[in-house]
Amino acid sequence: MKTNTYANGEMMRLEKVSKSFAANLVLDQVDFTMRAGSVIALAGENGAGKSTLMNVISGVHPRSAGEIYLRGKPVNFNNPRQAIEAGIAIIHQELNLLDELTVAENIFLGREPVGAMRIIDQARIERETQALLTRLKQGFSPGTRVGSLSIAQQQMVEVAKALSFDADVIIMDEPTDALSDVETATLFEIVSELKKEGRAIAFITHRLAEIFQICDRVAILRDGSLVHEGPTSEVTETELIRHMVGRELSHHYPYAPAVPGETRVSVNNLSGAGFNNVSFQARAGEVVGFSGLIGAGRTELAKAIYGANPIISGHLTVNGREISPRGPHDGVAAKIGYVAEDRKAEGLVQMHSLGSNITLGALQEMTGRAGLIDRQREKTVVDRFISLFGIKTQGADKPVDQLSGGNQQKVSIAKTLAAAPEILILDEPTRGVDVGAKREIYMLIQTLKEQGICVLLMSSDLPEILGISDRILVMSKGRLTGAFDHTTATQEAIMQAAVA
Repeated sequence: MKTNTYANGEMMRLEKVSKSFAANLVLDQVDFTMRAGSVIALAGENGAGKSTLMNVISGVHPRSAGEIYLRGKPVNFNNPRQAIEAGIAIIHQELNLLDELTVAENIFLGREPVGAMRIIDQARIERETQALLTRLKQGFSPGTRVGSLSIAQQQMVEVAKALSFDADVIIMDEPTDALSDVETATLFEIVSELKKEGRAIAFITHRLAEIFQICDRVAILRDGSLVHEGPTSEVTETELIRHMVGRELSHHYPYAPAVPGETRVSVNNLSGAGFNNVSFQARAGEVVGFSGLIGAGRTELAKAIYGANPIISGHLTVNGREISPRGPHDGVAAKIGYVAEDRKAEGLVQMHSLGSNITLGALQEMTGRAGLIDRQREKTVVDRFISLFGIKTQGADKPVDQLSGGNQQKVSIAKTLAAAPEILILDEPTRGVDVGAKREIYMLIQTLKEQGICVLLMSSDLPEILGISDRILVMSKGRLTGAFDHTTATQEAIMQAAVA
């Protein structure tokens, strides 16, 4: 057990830290303190500077100005390895794992223990990995290939990797985004243990309830500046939101009852990998929410309707015509749009620009008579979506991987809408998105519904499902186990169906 004691309990302190990328000031004289045996939440809208601040602490980015003190002494990290060796570990928002390596190989990559004759001690790697997985209550083995795991399981591998460093300072950047309620509860148990051991923890989350549930203090960034810092017990959720966005947010879920039109999607006894004998209908101008625990089959069903996964049996009718999509191109041709859960691997081309990503799914519409991209037409579309979504960027030509996670999610949704779908499948659309941007997405969904778009919403966020869905279908173990409408659905009823 750690017994670290420092002045005022301080483990790490930042004084007037600033960070600029060229002429863009991302952090402006931020003071930030992490204390031993304490969890501090770092909150703020997408693009507020949260991830940049954590990357400065962990040696990913050098600071432009200010001082950093660790255990009372000034430090200056030139790279992440130096920060790791000093006792700092970070769980990044975006997964940093190699799909072809095993869980154990990923956790100990670059620091493999060696035995006699300088040969990697594979038995020790797997033994220590198994201990970490047992601590995190994970059922897969150290030898499992990471690429075969779900996103939630991969997130737990990232947590295990951070724990393996035995660090004094642990940074968790959106660690619960892909986790189920059960896995989140397990993670929170680990956080409580780490507090008792005297670790200092920074916790970044867009789920405001988590801040009040697990964090002792909260620091709020807005536009790169620290606008509030203090005990969690002394701030309300309304005040927290006001500090984050600089204004009051009312009517978080801007719901209005649907006026359904003709049937857009009819699914009859559809089966595929991960789901079995699913039947439902969805109409123009309504939002059908799909709820369930991790692994319930929602994503697999969504991909099958879009054409990304094969259909084994059953019937899929779109706009009155039965189709058997053999790939996403057939889904696009049927006017189906799909926003993937994993934006990094499936939603965006990371090395391409923001603008080219937005128009990627609508190249035919962007093409002029000579078969070349009409740059003016493309610019008009890109500028419209940047304005509509409030995407924070230094320009449409900037690589999309330079955007915050939430702004990348906005680009992923914009890319799908650029092709003007009549049926829009949203798979975890607000994952990694701040409270202000969430409301913008909810307002957009309501607008699309009013325009006659049929929206299929796959989400593990129960308040979200309850707040914006006209009808709610619950899945468990690949089957539909419950159906509710907006006026009668409750969290308790949905959870009961989700574990059936």
